[in-house]
Amino acid sequence: MLPWVVRRTRLPLLALRCVHCGSESATTGKGRFRVNANGKLLHVWLLVRCVSCNWTIKLAVHERVPVRSFDPVVLDRYHTNDPGLVASTLLDPLLARRNRFTLDWEGAWRLDAPPSWPDEAWPVQVEVVFEDPVPVRPDWLIAHGLGLSRNEVLRRIKCDVPLRRTTSAGFTFTVMAGD
Repeated sequence: MLPWVVRRTRLPLLALRCVHCGSESATTGKGRFRVNANGKLLHVWLLVRCVSCNWTIKLAVHERVPVRSFDPVVLDRYHTNDPGLVASTLLDPLLARRNRFTLDWEGAWRLDAPPSWPDEAWPVQVEVVFEDPVPVRPDWLIAHGLGLSRNEVLRRIKCDVPLRRTTSAGFTFTVMAGD
């Protein structure tokens, strides 16, 4: 079984309308959190910037949460703008739903596949693993990885997921011999 890995190359852009200029795209830039105390309650926001006008937009991560309910290590990571925490926060689907944005993955990922096929008998089985939840259509990914047309992919590939439906979870497929 051949391994294919879909990896993130950078954080995705956010499809989010800017209230200042009306642009539809924002970025996390270097990734910054803002932590604000109101008595014994904390607010935590992820700061993003509009790609057109550089206007700052705050995405609510935690609102009015008692200080004692935070793990001190996680709170310190918010204060130090930990890049891993920025990525995991941004990729959280609950944060996206709560703040009404979607992720634009165009140009933010790559497919790592073996450069050549092994000299083994057909059919060949391939396992695709996603390191981050990159939404992609399996027929497009397989066509890109094998250098085939999408029609030929539909003809030669046997897969455990629908080929024309977007997925962000790992799957396996079998490449049948060509004519």
